[in-house]
Amino acid sequence: MNTPGPDPSSSTPTRHDLHGRYRTAETVEDFRHNLAAVQSRIAAACERAGRDVASVRLLPVSKTIDEAHIRRAYAAGCRFLGENKVQEAHHKWEAMQDLADLRWSVIGHLQTNKAKLVARFASEFQALDSLRLAETLDRRLQQEGRSLDVFIQVNSSDEDSKYGLPPGQVDGFLQAMPQFGALRVRGLMTLAMFSAEAAQVRACFIRLRELRDRLRQTAPAGVELDGLSMGMSGDFEIAIEEGATVVRVGQAIFGARAVPDSHYWPGQDAHG
Repeated sequence: MNTPGPDPSSSTPTRHDLHGRYRTAETVEDFRHNLAAVQSRIAAACERAGRDVASVRLLPVSKTIDEAHIRRAYAAGCRFLGENKVQEAHHKWEAMQDLADLRWSVIGHLQTNKAKLVARFASEFQALDSLRLAETLDRRLQQEGRSLDVFIQVNSSDEDSKYGLPPGQVDGFLQAMPQFGALRVRGLMTLAMFSAEAAQVRACFIRLRELRDRLRQTAPAGVELDGLSMGMSGDFEIAIEEGATVVRVGQAIFGARAVPDSHYWPGQDAHG
């Protein structure tokens, strides 16, 4: 995997102030335009960091988006969508069974009593942060005869309001993962501090990357740590400069939501 260049632009700003400026995508052509614009931003960030654009996966986040708009996004080329709330995601999955190649990533906090839904339909889960949840997911997946790609969520900003493991607990967590045969660890995920100060945001991403690099030395066999899921519509360019391999982008593709991102901070629901 390509790593960030030695001097990615430290002047890259956040774009959290753009809420309301993202035009809602209504047509397939609107979605194509928005996707192209995001891909252009990804390519520019990769160029600044000396990275191959192919090393970054765009995960469109469709939370709160209705089925009709998701179908237009699909027609524009989206084949993998991220959702925060598992019940909402499961409902959409059931309603769009005719789109056989449309895959779903659950990226929000998951209660153990809803693990059975994730085990039933999701291709990826990006918010694993407890052994109890890992055990429940593994058991449900075994019953379904399925396996699941997972990212370990890390609280890189040390904010009490956020889910995720403290960085100091991730090593021990990873050591326990081989016992869960249906869970395939692919990397780490974080939600950076919500701030107009780009340096504070960047520090969260640097912390996750450096943690990943250290943990690679001790990770058990079968535990992969190539993936770094970090960055949203307002800060994914900074995340890419610091090594993100997955960026979770909602509003820049689908359009502004009813409330700005700041409504969700320091809450638990802002992942796109």
